[in-house]
Amino acid sequence: MKIALIQLAYSGSMDSMKDQYRSLIAEAAQRGAELVCLPEFSLIPYFPGARQPDGFNFAEPIPGGESERFFSQMAKTHKVKIVGSLYEEAQDGNLFDTATVHDETGALVGVTRKIQIPSGNGYHETDYYAGSDQFPVVKLDALTIATPTCYDQWYPEIARIYALGGAELIVYPTAIGDEPEDHVMDTQDSWETVMRGHAIANGIFIAAINRVGSENGVTFYGSSFVCGPDGRILARASRDKTEVIIAEVSRDVIKEWRWHFPLLHQRRPSVYGNILQKWSGDEAPEWMEETPLRKIKPTQGDLK
Repeated sequence: MKIALIQLAYSGSMDSMKDQYRSLIAEAAQRGAELVCLPEFSLIPYFPGARQPDGFNFAEPIPGGESERFFSQMAKTHKVKIVGSLYEEAQDGNLFDTATVHDETGALVGVTRKIQIPSGNGYHETDYYAGSDQFPVVKLDALTIATPTCYDQWYPEIARIYALGGAELIVYPTAIGDEPEDHVMDTQDSWETVMRGHAIANGIFIAAINRVGSENGVTFYGSSFVCGPDGRILARASRDKTEVIIAEVSRDVIKEWRWHFPLLHQRRPSVYGNILQKWSGDEAPEWMEETPLRKIKPTQGDLK
């Protein structure tokens, strides 16, 4: 299966983002992509970069919200599967950072809510939504995929659970850039390396789709990529340009890697109990916020 990753910057409005995607998704389809993957909050700004009540206005339902309808339309028009991302307000009022999967008929076949929610300058996500405790996978014709989001990519436990659940390709819609507390620090290599490790340890493909451009003082570093079960990079985008990158993924490649490295078969879960303990080592950084996870919209725009 050929997959496409679409990397781009927020252009100021949902309508202008749709215009960009219409062209870029068409390009991906013309280049043979069967699965097209979009960045975190595909049609909207990275609003958690600032603490402002207006951020809650971007929440929308699934199904039937503007983003979900657009993803469905594009999938059906171009006869491709699409992984998209949006800010979800569930029927019970709970708020989530959510990835969707539509098949080539436009049907919604997968919904995955972000698990790990970061907080801190430039990434005030706990102000706006809570994390999930579910690990769904979506069975497509060629591969079974999982679609956790952004900060989930730093946690090996999450990748392992998805692999044990049958995921052969993990797709991470992403919005990550420089560190507001240290603009000299560049985490791009670390970001890529940790996910390549997930691929190797689990014998799976990994795809991460990032933004470019700057919002609320954060410059996103692009570098969207796909890697194979051996960690080898199959395609990588630039740090600052709008791009469509294409890579081919195959179950046969997974089988070959796992034949040589049957790591999942040789696990010893009975001795891993300590993985469940809470961390009690060094203290949390002073800058780290202790804001509670917000579950529903505030009644009067109060972010405290």
